[in-house]
Amino acid sequence: MGDLRAEYRFLSPLIASAGYRVISMDIRGHGETSAFWPDYSVDAIGSDLIALIRSLDAGVAIIIGTSMAAGAAVWAAAEAPELVTGLVLVSPVVRGKIPFYMKLLCSVLFARPWGPAMWLFYYSTLYPSDKPRDFNQYGDMLRANLKEPGRIEALLRMMTASQADTEDRLPRVMVPALVIMGSKDPDFKDPEDEAQWVAKSLRGTYQMVKDAGHYPHAEMPDVTRPLVLSFLQSLKEMK
Repeated sequence: MGDLRAEYRFLSPLIASAGYRVISMDIRGHGETSAFWPDYSVDAIGSDLIALIRSLDAGVAIIIGTSMAAGAAVWAAAEAPELVTGLVLVSPVVRGKIPFYMKLLCSVLFARPWGPAMWLFYYSTLYPSDKPRDFNQYGDMLRANLKEPGRIEALLRMMTASQADTEDRLPRVMVPALVIMGSKDPDFKDPEDEAQWVAKSLRGTYQMVKDAGHYPHAEMPDVTRPLVLSFLQSLKEMK
């Protein structure tokens, strides 16, 4: 949410080099997708994940999702268990309802014409310890995308959407799950407590990335990548 599929630019090549087929997806309203959709909910993003897996016709998939998209990954695993064999949930937002006053505040902060710039300011706070070497260039690309018609509006609708449908589906997920959380993620009051709760709800495991924020796979890729690859290897060994 509020990002591009290139957020996985440091993680994808290593997973591919380990022998996996890697597909990255822009969520609706972002990147190269159409800007205007009737629905930007977690359910809708989850249904897009299922549609993509089916269209590839390559068998079951392991889904890696960050933040809101982690909630969409949970939704997909619950709704189409025959298509999903594992989940890696990075900084997962899978519960909670945005109060009215926060919706109102967001609608002001991220309105045009200042909305894209305000989002980039907030986005920079999600990397509290170390920013990627290409952060400025990447930020320019992200800002340009959000300035396109309909995109900041799509982001706003996602930001204010309820996560209740995801939380309700947590008990229905029956595949192995790994939760990865930065210890300084500003989106959570207590990042480790949230990671532990999500992992317990999914009967999975969690790993903390010390001093990382909301995007540990981009902020500290050398720490995060081994955690992901170790989990993927464990899924192979289970077969």
